[in-house]
Amino acid sequence: MIREVALVQAVTDDYLEVTTELKTGCGGCAQQSTCGAGIISKAFSDRRARFRVARPAGDFQVGETVELLMPEQALTKASLLIYGLPLVALFAMAALTQGLLALSEGVAILLSLGAFAGSFVLLKRWYQMRDLRVTQLLQVRQLQ
Repeated sequence: MIREVALVQAVTDDYLEVTTELKTGCGGCAQQSTCGAGIISKAFSDRRARFRVARPAGDFQVGETVELLMPEQALTKASLLIYGLPLVALFAMAALTQGLLALSEGVAILLSLGAFAGSFVLLKRWYQMRDLRVTQLLQVRQLQ
């Protein structure tokens, strides 16, 4: 399970509104003042993500710290799909246009980039049709 600590901001009968601190970069090495990630993390250090999660059984209070849990498999599957499918579309279109159709290199490149971009659009629509939200995958656990 992937774990993240969150702070409860609001409690209703159906959901909890929680905030988590967005981590934009590291802060653990001596090169923090010259490293790009360290500089960015200083510039955006006050960023917080605020979202709703389904309220599990239990007594939750505003200001309470909770732990959000997400199955690693869900994140791995989504990552492979989101990163892998566009690459497969790019290479498949390149192979099709160059190998089978014997189109010119410029046309093959443009069609391959079109397939790459189109796969992102199709993925976005597919996820919208499935109405998959990250918050549906999260489990909330009270910390003692």
